[in-house]
Amino acid sequence: MKRARYLVLSLVTTLAAAVGAVWVALPAFAAGATATFVKTADWGTGWEGKYTITNGGGSTINGWSLTLDLPTGTTIGSYWDALLTSAGQHHTFTNRSWNGTIAPGASVSFGFLGNGPGSPTNCQLNGAPCGGGGTPPPTDPPPTDPPPTDPPPPTGGLPKHLLTGYWHNFVNPAVELRLRDVPAEYDLVAVAFAEATGTPGAVTFGVDPGLSTALGGYTDADFTADVRTLKSRGKKVIISVGGEAGRVAVNDAASAVAFSDSVYALIQRYGFDGVDIDLENGLNPTYMGQALRALRAKVGAGLVIAMAPQTIDMQSPAGSYFKLALDIKDILTVVNTQYYNSGAMLGCDRNAAYAQGTVNFIVALACIQLEAGLRPDQVGLGLPAGPGAAGGGIVAPSVVNAALDCLARGTNCGSFRPPRTYPGIRGAMTWSVNWDVSNGNGFARTVAPHLDTLP
Repeated sequence: MKRARYLVLSLVTTLAAAVGAVWVALPAFAAGATATFVKTADWGTGWEGKYTITNGGGSTINGWSLTLDLPTGTTIGSYWDALLTSAGQHHTFTNRSWNGTIAPGASVSFGFLGNGPGSPTNCQLNGAPCGGGGTPPPTDPPPTDPPPTDPPPPTGGLPKHLLTGYWHNFVNPAVELRLRDVPAEYDLVAVAFAEATGTPGAVTFGVDPGLSTALGGYTDADFTADVRTLKSRGKKVIISVGGEAGRVAVNDAASAVAFSDSVYALIQRYGFDGVDIDLENGLNPTYMGQALRALRAKVGAGLVIAMAPQTIDMQSPAGSYFKLALDIKDILTVVNTQYYNSGAMLGCDRNAAYAQGTVNFIVALACIQLEAGLRPDQVGLGLPAGPGAAGGGIVAPSVVNAALDCLARGTNCGSFRPPRTYPGIRGAMTWSVNWDVSNGNGFARTVAPHLDTLP
């Protein structure tokens, strides 16, 4: 992403048919289907809710529509795994393209944020009572077959809205820094990069000799101590795999095992909190998904899993990077798409090509992920930290803040306005900490405090 400048891509025409929500026709009610509701979190002024639709009948359900009412003073904020239309306090959720088919005995779920103290009433599924509606009594049995996207992954101790920055383990025109000198504004620090070995899928890491020399002597022991120092300050440190020059390949079961085992060894050795997938030369979502699930099984629920795809990689859910994100949605922490080095691109409206380096570009492309399956808390905005950091798409930090406002609040938008707001938008990422320090820390000092003001 980051060590070399990119040839600007012009892919607007070929992508015109690749992006957009899928709308489906709904059949008649299927006997035996029920929908149950639960508040998975409640903070007084709002809550997070989840409906689980279970097919208790003997035939497959092909498409569903669930309607509900909310009392005056309670509204719906962001939502996921469903499409939504509303008329006043009456709301209709319908399936996405990937969760409309429910086999006998199976279940699917969708969720949303409620603003206000009220709860849903008058629930109907495909025109018939949901089988209880509202909040089910405590004696109701849990769903029989919850999908792999539930429940949302743990936060891993990260804030609701976070700033991610990459730290250079190499020498380039940006200033060199010891890891402990990363500015305090960063919540999540991605160490760039782990490198491929001679074993397919396996990675390794060590302090770059050139960096050690530039810093007057910086050893693996110094680096490990610095990881502990950042963690003592409440920060998370993860190892990033790939980069523009990275050649890590996980294309079969054996390489998936090698990847998982080698990353786990690095976590044990250096104290990393997780891993960032930043492969810019292609990936196999099936085997990388297997590798990440195996790694999480070793580390536990606190594992941070981040991704940093290029803009082109997140244009359609059919793409390998997007598919990986959706496949591991239940354990994924955040996807920080690189909104730079891309040229003009289509947004989620499919009606116009948006020029990089604008609020419209950032918002319209983030909208693709938000409307095609990722939860708002899994979507971050990746931008360069000023001159020298990228070949194109460099924006003032105030533009990043405007894009965050547009997505979270519906304010400070350009001509493009997303179909709804996403108060849970996760935050921002920058390439890189080193370039930010080189440019006077303007990115972190502008964006980090703004993140604290988001809903």
